[in-house]
Amino acid sequence: MIRPRIPVALTVAGSDSGGGAGIQADLKTFEALGVWGTCALTGVTAQNTVGVHDALVLPPSLVRSQIDAVVDDIGVSAVKTGMLGTAEVIRAVARSAVEHRFAWLVVDPVLVTSHGELLLEQKAVKVLLEELIPLCSIVTPNIPEAEALLGHPVDGTDGMAEAAEELAAAGATAVLLKGGHLGTAVSPDVLYSGGRLEWVTAPRLDSRSTHGTGCTLSAAVCAGLAKGKSLQRSCVEAKDFVTESIRAGLDIGAGVGPVNPGWGGEGRPD
Repeated sequence: MIRPRIPVALTVAGSDSGGGAGIQADLKTFEALGVWGTCALTGVTAQNTVGVHDALVLPPSLVRSQIDAVVDDIGVSAVKTGMLGTAEVIRAVARSAVEHRFAWLVVDPVLVTSHGELLLEQKAVKVLLEELIPLCSIVTPNIPEAEALLGHPVDGTDGMAEAAEELAAAGATAVLLKGGHLGTAVSPDVLYSGGRLEWVTAPRLDSRSTHGTGCTLSAAVCAGLAKGKSLQRSCVEAKDFVTESIRAGLDIGAGVGPVNPGWGGEGRPD
């Protein structure tokens, strides 16, 4: 019997020992959305709901070897990146993207954790903007990440729209700029693609379980693309998925609890 081909997604990111973010969140999201998840580990963190206690970034050559091992044998339908850690790892991932010609590349520009710990060297931000983002299909920053990439404040929804256009001008094919940090009653994200702006909104949920939101959102976008959905539909459905993941968030640990990608999103019709 011939087994059906399942879409394959690859996450290139760091590990969260607490299971709430990083490759753990990505793989849980891929599984929930009916995509086979593979991974290339960029670093290891000793992390829980309270914070990051230690971290180690892996050698760029090992990151590339993991990507090669997956792509050469299994193949990938879509790829996402998360924590990259150093300029050298960013460059290694960029070389892999060029060599393997990924059909879809989602770049989540992870700079700090939800607890405030730095996950990317300050000197590497420019490398991310200039060498990886121009290769991506879509970049998914939150407001602080967009501010770090652009070097200026992003104020309100007007500022978000302008920042999305700036990131596109810097080379991103599309931008999904997340507005959760605005603190408004509605959580607004703006999608800039093909010269058009579209707002993707959801009600703000009062929850202490928000760890892993960015990873889960970008992984859900990646999963949608891997399944052959359009970029616009993948972003809209990812927003809905992460909203429900927050609603189903888990009361784990003493700090910021994790969202729950296992809430049952695959039960929705395509």
